[in-house]
Amino acid sequence: MEKKIKKIFEKYDGVMRTSQLIENGIYYRNLKQLVDNGEVEQIRRGYYQYIDENSFSDIPLIAKLFPDSIICMESALDYYGYTERTPSAWHIAVDNKSARTRFKIDYPLIKPHFIATNRLLAGAVKVEIDGVEISIYDRDRTICDCLLHRKKIDAEVFNFAIQHYLRDDKKDRARLAEYAKLLRVEKKVREVLATWL
Repeated sequence: MEKKIKKIFEKYDGVMRTSQLIENGIYYRNLKQLVDNGEVEQIRRGYYQYIDENSFSDIPLIAKLFPDSIICMESALDYYGYTERTPSAWHIAVDNKSARTRFKIDYPLIKPHFIATNRLLAGAVKVEIDGVEISIYDRDRTICDCLLHRKKIDAEVFNFAIQHYLRDDKKDRARLAEYAKLLRVEKKVREVLATWL
C-alpha cells in the first residue's frame, strides 16, 4: 500500500490537492490513516504532501501552491550565488491583482512581492531546483530589482550581490539595460555599477 501511495504522489511532485486524492481513490478515511501514520502531512487546507527525503525541500510546495509565482529578490540572489545569507523566507513575485490571503500560510514562509502585470514576466526563466521546474528571474532582472528596492535590502547583502554580479561571466548588459528601462532604474544602474567598475 505504501509503495502505491508513494507512486500516486510522485505523479504530482509529492504534493496533491484533496480533489486529486479523491480522483486517485484516496478518500477521507485512507487520508486520515496516512496522516496519523506520518506518511502524509497536511501543508495547507486542501493540500497534502508525501513525507520522504524530498519533502524537506520547499520548492515542490511553492511550485504547487503558487504556480504563477516567480522566485525573486534575496531568494534569486541565493540561487545565483550572489549572497552568503540564506533568506529567512521565500521571496516570490506575483501579479499585483493576486488575492493577498493566498500567501497567509504558516509553511513555507513566503514573502510575496506584488508586481504590475506589464513588469511581471520580464526576465522570468525556467530552472530546475530540487528536481522541480520553477520560474525565477534571471540574474540581470534580479540585480535591477535589487536596485529598485535598495533601501529594503541590507547594505552588506546589496554590495556583495553587485560585486558578484559584475564578476559573473553570464551577466548580460544589454538585458540589464532593457530591464532598467522597464523598471525605471536606468540612473541607479549607471550610478551604482559605475562605482564598482
